[in-house]
Amino acid sequence: MTELVVLCGTARDGAERTITRMRELDPDLVVLHHDLHDLARGRVHRRYRHGELDRRTVLELAHGCVSCTIREDVLPTLAALAGTVRRVVLHLDPRLEPEAVCWALGSVLYEADGQEPVLITDLVDLRGVVTVLDPDTWLDDATGDATLPEHGLSALPDDERTVAQLAVGQVEFADVIVTTRSLGPPDTDRTAAVLDRLAPTAPRLLPARADHRLFCDGVPAASRRGVPGGVHDPLLRGTPPLEAASGVRTLLFSARRPFHPDRLHEAIDALLDGVVRARGRIWLATRPDAVLWLESAGGGMRIGHAGEWLDGADPAAWEEAGDERRALAALAWHPRWGDRAQDLVVLCHAADPDAIDAALREALLSDAEIAAGEDAWAALPDPFGWAHDEPCTDPEPVHGDPAGNEREGES
Repeated sequence: MTELVVLCGTARDGAERTITRMRELDPDLVVLHHDLHDLARGRVHRRYRHGELDRRTVLELAHGCVSCTIREDVLPTLAALAGTVRRVVLHLDPRLEPEAVCWALGSVLYEADGQEPVLITDLVDLRGVVTVLDPDTWLDDATGDATLPEHGLSALPDDERTVAQLAVGQVEFADVIVTTRSLGPPDTDRTAAVLDRLAPTAPRLLPARADHRLFCDGVPAASRRGVPGGVHDPLLRGTPPLEAASGVRTLLFSARRPFHPDRLHEAIDALLDGVVRARGRIWLATRPDAVLWLESAGGGMRIGHAGEWLDGADPAAWEEAGDERRALAALAWHPRWGDRAQDLVVLCHAADPDAIDAALREALLSDAEIAAGEDAWAALPDPFGWAHDEPCTDPEPVHGDPAGNEREGES
């Protein structure tokens, strides 16, 4: 079966040096790249390399968007290559996050003329993701609050993702990391300390000396290999260090009582300043059935509805949950709260984890509020809609039914 490796990163020169090294290791390698700088005009610049062949094509899309590019050209091209070559490298535009692309490869059906619809991951062996980064700029990118348009990285006018979201997402999903220069030991190099905790299973290589691990050969068993994670997956992958190094430390926050929505909103700033990444499941007192997913990168955060807790769910929901989630829920089942819990992982690089822990615990319901009961909780001010971004444009609390606070996507 044809092997597929996804290559990403904003370090353009480093990515090209990495591709050069990959082609040295495998002269028959196919490299497919889509440049999206002209996407707003419905144009995508495709480059196809195979041996001595280096062909550049301008694609005209009916609708200028990333999903059109994937659906109308990436999927058909990979399907055509499947079984005809040994290896393909899908070199992503620097603006793209690999998790979304890998999700499409494994979830979007491709239907060739007269053939049954198939997933690309049924035709090729998705070996994993290689991310290329520049240590001189990556940590600043991963901890800032600038948007992609402000850095000239957006091809579409409504793309308000942050550079941090891109930088963190590309590294966190990596099976192999290529750095454009050597890093020092984690106790003297803050970037190395962050990478050890953000992507603990990913080996780090230099382009010129990289070996066949560039093709995701021999990576650890816990590697993602292009498979997106679920909301209820373990929040710590691999075995990242929990002790501090160069001021970098990981906070594990867990609690078995709900958050007061208004106090949590006030505490959110503690998760944005001096934090590389925060992610996890939260439970608000105003919506006892809803699992909310919190995810931050640098100075930006998003909280959104991510499903329902199993406590009180019907048998069909239990069946759909899968064996691992059911087992974990049963092991941690609380006599009153069921599987409801607060579980967050916060990667700090210039923040005090103890202060963050204290701010989050202050945001939990007090004993007196717990005793007041769920009818009282339903009347609490709730500034969160079913999708909420920080910094938010309207922090005023909303009273009443949280499901009617805002339309999805507003904050």
